[in-house]
Amino acid sequence: MSLYTDADRGREQPVLPETPYRSPFRRDYARLLHSPAFRRLQGKTQLFPGVESDFFRNRLTHSLEVAQIAKSIALRLNHSNDYFTQYPIDLDLVETAALAHDLGHPPFGHNGERALDDCMKEKGGFEGNAQTLRILARLEKKIFISPDRVQPNPTREDSRTGLNLTYRTLAATIKYDKCIPPKRGHDDALVKGYYRSEEKLVNRIKRSVLGPNMNCESLKTIECQIMDLADDIAYSTYDLEDALKAGFVTPIGMISAASDNKLAQILMQKTKLNEDDILKHIMDIWLERISDLKSFGIEPDNLNIGSREDLAFLVTLIDRASRNLNYEGAIRTNFTSELVGEYVEGVEVVKINAEAPVLSTITLKGDLLRRVELLKHLTYELVIKSPSLKTVEYRGSDIVTEIFCALSKRGGELLLPDDYRDLIANLPGSEHDRAICDFIAGMTDRYAVEFYGRLKSENAQTIFKPL
Repeated sequence: MSLYTDADRGREQPVLPETPYRSPFRRDYARLLHSPAFRRLQGKTQLFPGVESDFFRNRLTHSLEVAQIAKSIALRLNHSNDYFTQYPIDLDLVETAALAHDLGHPPFGHNGERALDDCMKEKGGFEGNAQTLRILARLEKKIFISPDRVQPNPTREDSRTGLNLTYRTLAATIKYDKCIPPKRGHDDALVKGYYRSEEKLVNRIKRSVLGPNMNCESLKTIECQIMDLADDIAYSTYDLEDALKAGFVTPIGMISAASDNKLAQILMQKTKLNEDDILKHIMDIWLERISDLKSFGIEPDNLNIGSREDLAFLVTLIDRASRNLNYEGAIRTNFTSELVGEYVEGVEVVKINAEAPVLSTITLKGDLLRRVELLKHLTYELVIKSPSLKTVEYRGSDIVTEIFCALSKRGGELLLPDDYRDLIANLPGSEHDRAICDFIAGMTDRYAVEFYGRLKSENAQTIFKPL
């Protein structure tokens, strides 16, 4: 059975004329690449705030790297697996899913996400993956729809169709096949999934992509799995590379941190590894790269570790090798390149689903998957939770919350740009807060700070600069 059907290529609105020289999935790729939501990723934080330096990754460059890794995985599977050699995974579709995977992230990263979710807990919640689907399927402005087509009559659905992508492309962005509850308690955790407003769309996607197998399994397509793995690989390598460059972590420091009992308990809970395995994996990743004495022209057999002089000399060399990974760009990038190559080579097919090939499953081989998870969580604990970044995140959370409160008050919609004012005027009252949430989620970090300044600062932007 082929990996793609005519139903996969269906859209909410027909596209005429079809072009014989490019596939519907290539058209989707082009629509995403030219969209404002994609361009705005350059102004959203990946690991370090963009205003701090131009030399670290942002959400846009991260997405480009995820797309490259995802395409490499798909190329390898098409080359090495008998089924995918006969029925190749579409590379345009994989790249599009990877480029789109972070579109829904609000300003200020995960703290901005949590702040918006807190504001929306009684109104359907907020979550980055759900927002990605909403942007692609509803918010982006590819097809002109007058605001008066979005009627305040609650029996009529919002008629916007976003980029009007194929059902298979939209399916490739749905990582969590779960509808977020319309109301949650104040202390309830963030829920990953899709919004109630897109529930009917998700059902149409399932009917098109899964066909008669619609109810047999959760929807996570082979392209979505590739994107998800590529994202984890990028997080565990390139975020680590930026953290090394910034001096937030060192190889020796990570080995030492993995030995800390309190941090080890956190990592054990997140990775399901025991304490000995955590230290072993970290040692395996780093020691071979910082204890290669031959690279210094030294034969290990000639060292007398029992002597103070040789022990001090050995410690000095290992310390220097560790520092080289922080301060020597060529050494650092070669290290992450080796890791990415090793992980791409380690992707394997778990099962070809004969009844629904779209749901065939892949994974990273044993220890490689555990190492990716370990590096990802260790970098998070050592960098994202560091006092320097937590201070920035706290401020971002406060800014997002203040903007939402100002806009959702009675008359707050008058602070919005004209297109959002027109939209809210034609939406049912129950959907006003969702539209305000959409507006804030689309902000870059810089624009959010500027908008907040207009509301709160004594030295706000001139009124002649457009909102």
